[in-house]
Amino acid sequence: MTVLEDRIEMADADANTKRLDEWFERLERMPVPEGYRVEIVGGNVFMTPQRDTHWEIIFEIAQAIRGRFGRTFRVFSDVRIDFPGDENGFCPDVVMLRESAKKDDEGHWRYQDVEFVAEVISRGTAQNDYGPKKTAYAVAGVPLYLVADPYQGRCFVHTDPKDGDYETRTPVDFGTDIDLTGTVIDLVLKTDEFPRD
Repeated sequence: MTVLEDRIEMADADANTKRLDEWFERLERMPVPEGYRVEIVGGNVFMTPQRDTHWEIIFEIAQAIRGRFGRTFRVFSDVRIDFPGDENGFCPDVVMLRESAKKDDEGHWRYQDVEFVAEVISRGTAQNDYGPKKTAYAVAGVPLYLVADPYQGRCFVHTDPKDGDYETRTPVDFGTDIDLTGTVIDLVLKTDEFPRD
């Protein structure tokens, strides 16, 4: 890349962040019903209700990671992180940042510090988790992306991001332990308590 190309890419990223900031500021002023989460995927706004099934799976995953690493690592749910692509302000169900992660000058967490993402499927937005969000996570180089699908009763483990996709996709049925040793979270994730929809 040339210096000019680098500057153009940085300017595009800054403009994208400013547009997302404006969108989220507007959304914060709107009467979004309690219990809904809002995120922007490819410039489209999605509001998804948090169901108990959804939350139980999120909690199990976050609790397993917190149990493995303690409070020294940042593990969040529904916190905005801007990912590569046009207007991608995601609020992942579970995200773990590297220990050295720091917010940028605008006060946002950087996608470059994301080591793990888990998304729990909702009927209305499943296409995002399996499609554009998976692509954005791969482009961002997120080493481990886990999709938990309570409708299928199955998880999908995505590893080895390369060229905008994950080279490895492993399906695991609910009730079967997911061996994530040797990955960035280095644990065995139990799914026997994951509820189905």
